[in-house]
Amino acid sequence: MTARKEVPTVAQSTETDWVSRFADEVIAEAERRAPGKPVVCASGLSPSGPIHLGNLREVMTPHLVADEIRRRGYECVHILSWDDYDRYRKVPAGIDPSWSEHIGKPLTSVPAPPGSPYANWAEHFKVPMAEALREMGIDFHPISQTEMYTSGAYREQILHAMRHRREIDAVLDRYRTKEKAGAKKPGKQQQKPVDEAELAAAEGSGAAAEDDGSAGGAGYFPYKPYCSVCDRDLTTVTSYDEETTELAYTCACGHGETVLLTEHNHGKLVWKVDWPMRWAYEGVVFEPSGVDHSSPGSSYVVGGQIVREVFGGEQPIGPMYAFVGISGMAKMSSSKGGVPTPADALEIMEAPLLRWLYARRRPNQSFKIAFDQEIQRTYDEWDALERKITEGTAQPADVAAYGRATRTAMGELPSTPRPLPYRTLASVVDITTGHDEQTLRILSDLDPGNPVTSLEETRPRLDKAERWITTQVPADQRTRVRDEPDTERLAALGDTERESLRLLLDGLDDHWSLDGLTTLVYGVPKIQAGLAPDAKPTPELKVAQRSFFALLYTLLVGRDTGPRLPTLLLAVGADRVRKLLAA
Repeated sequence: MTARKEVPTVAQSTETDWVSRFADEVIAEAERRAPGKPVVCASGLSPSGPIHLGNLREVMTPHLVADEIRRRGYECVHILSWDDYDRYRKVPAGIDPSWSEHIGKPLTSVPAPPGSPYANWAEHFKVPMAEALREMGIDFHPISQTEMYTSGAYREQILHAMRHRREIDAVLDRYRTKEKAGAKKPGKQQQKPVDEAELAAAEGSGAAAEDDGSAGGAGYFPYKPYCSVCDRDLTTVTSYDEETTELAYTCACGHGETVLLTEHNHGKLVWKVDWPMRWAYEGVVFEPSGVDHSSPGSSYVVGGQIVREVFGGEQPIGPMYAFVGISGMAKMSSSKGGVPTPADALEIMEAPLLRWLYARRRPNQSFKIAFDQEIQRTYDEWDALERKITEGTAQPADVAAYGRATRTAMGELPSTPRPLPYRTLASVVDITTGHDEQTLRILSDLDPGNPVTSLEETRPRLDKAERWITTQVPADQRTRVRDEPDTERLAALGDTERESLRLLLDGLDDHWSLDGLTTLVYGVPKIQAGLAPDAKPTPELKVAQRSFFALLYTLLVGRDTGPRLPTLLLAVGADRVRKLLAA
């Protein structure tokens, strides 16, 4: 395998890139809070549905910062909390409506979708995400909230929250009052509404839509039991005795009982209390948050006060991250199904490229990930950056982003030994329909002076391009080379068209390489116009070239556009080109 050009490890800096700047801040903050202890960065994901590429920003942002901290020699742990003890909220599109009977249960108590090999709903979405993260080189410490709550790990924190429930209620009430007051002020400038799909795409930690344990007739309680009979959270706490820790509740299913909170492990703190509790419990220094936390009464804002006033901890520092979209698709919403996940992206692009898309943009910058034709341009940008780095002409921030994409503190990510242009590979596998022998023949002709001798040299990029062609390109846009000449079109050729085809066919043998055929197809109209082969293009020449290209596409593939002509000619092969173009 050819080694990548060595990129210097990013040193401590406030100038290089956004990751370095955050690392500076996090290290300083960790030293202030807990000198000498490992730095804790955190992410949170709710496996309530497909964990998509918008959610990936919740993990990539702290991963990149944690990795930079490790590169500098500090001990750093990246916690990934699986919010798998959240309630099942709704039945997503495409799932049997009978799953509605599970609404209100913990995600780990809901059966997996039909046909799934996994034990429950949460595992069905957790496992593919965890596998994708590992493929991307993301080192994390997983924490299942189901395991934490059902093992009694949070018992003291729950009892503490119940003892301080009035203080919690008072904090929440400040924002309930603000929301009511804001609603009454006509003409008040309202925040620009956020698209529901965008909220879902940016949703990171926990269940922002959960209630906050709002006070009922018996008072405010931040703890929500799951019913011991129906396993749902359709429960109402009716009383609590701090001395004995006896908690009584009733459920919508008709069941009611009294339990001891010193023993009860079948319930959880409401989200706006659960999140700050965990900040204090884990000692989190850095955690980003999505756009759903921008409103005044959001769980992040409220949590900042609860963690200080109730749990004696501090709120993590961290940015609010912006939306990640998909080129050629509507905004991502995991509730609507069919949303691309990191695993989907890794089928059509290499892990370093996917990492780069997140590393090169500041968290507050939105961007799109291409599943359509734009992926070819993305790969062109990536290859151009590699060339600039090899030449030593890349900007420092670009060098840093490339370094973070291609390696972590743990080592180098796998790469393609001979990374041929993605668009070339896609065109070739489109034409050969994945036939290995044909593919190798064409790829070896691209550069006869340095031919590809094995398809392994071009993998995994070749496999990604083939997967993109077969899964993302509509059937009517696939390339199908004619089996027989278009005799009707050939018979109708004018003299200039006949001459152009003759010049092309006469030059095939002497120009049979990617560069040679590029020179040939652009040069034929120049020769016909009486120009030198290296003549600069004029408007008239461009028109002639376009007409010539359209003619070739029509005769070879039956439409006026297609893959780049030099690649197409190589793929078709000289003998078949002569058969299809002989006038």
